[in-house]
Amino acid sequence: MNHRSAPVDAAALRAALLQPAGPYAAIDVVASTGSTNADLRVAATADDGEDAEDRTVLIAEEQTAGVGRRARDWRSPKGAGIYLSVLLRPREVTFAGLGSLAVVAGLALVDVAEQLGVDAVLKWPNDVLAGPDRAKCAGVLSEALSSEEIGVVLGIGLNVLPLKEKVPPGPGGLPATSLAEQGARTTDRTEIARLLLTAFAERESRWRAAGGDLARAGLLADYRRHCATIGQGVNIITPDGGAVPGEAVDVDPSGQLVLQGPGGERRTIFAGDVVHLRPN
Repeated sequence: MNHRSAPVDAAALRAALLQPAGPYAAIDVVASTGSTNADLRVAATADDGEDAEDRTVLIAEEQTAGVGRRARDWRSPKGAGIYLSVLLRPREVTFAGLGSLAVVAGLALVDVAEQLGVDAVLKWPNDVLAGPDRAKCAGVLSEALSSEEIGVVLGIGLNVLPLKEKVPPGPGGLPATSLAEQGARTTDRTEIARLLLTAFAERESRWRAAGGDLARAGLLADYRRHCATIGQGVNIITPDGGAVPGEAVDVDPSGQLVLQGPGGERRTIFAGDVVHLRPN
């Protein structure tokens, strides 16, 4: 397989995906930036009043300050992956409902993996694991806007080509992998970006029409089927550094994890890193 990567073709993506024929209001590709999420947060509330529109997409060839959950670095080397953010203004969804958007993005990533012939599963709350060793191939970061209008910036990082530098394992010791390493039928990043944005638009439209309710959108059953965390013994590493053990037994309609403790009690987990205690 040829691992050389041509730049993402913005014109081709616009031709395929821009309104009125497509779902997106704007699609831009930049050579380099600190963080596409940070850029769209700024564009969403521009000082000149020209706020970026609903369903605006920004893609970067590289990010120099990309971040994941809890402000961790997300490695975004030039030409090796898809690093994109989408600005959404889903007026049909309450602020509380925005939390389930990471589930929507995760499902879109699994859709793309399936189209590329890659075995992939979801790890709650925001990771995509690929291959027999269940290594991390993609991550999602959803950030609500601090403005009066409902809005959210959704960031996706997807490893397409092997990373040249060694990446420190994430929570639970998960190594990194890429679509190429898992035998994807293509590593053309323009084509993969088109597939991803198409899959996300389809899933997000259903989510939006259902007011952010995953079950009503028909997405909850899909997530449960693809989520490798359900049925696992896990440790939940909480934001304060503590550990909560139990079995992950479900994901609820708002996208939160349901944990059953050693004594049989159940609790809902809203945030935290999940460490799988046994392979699934």
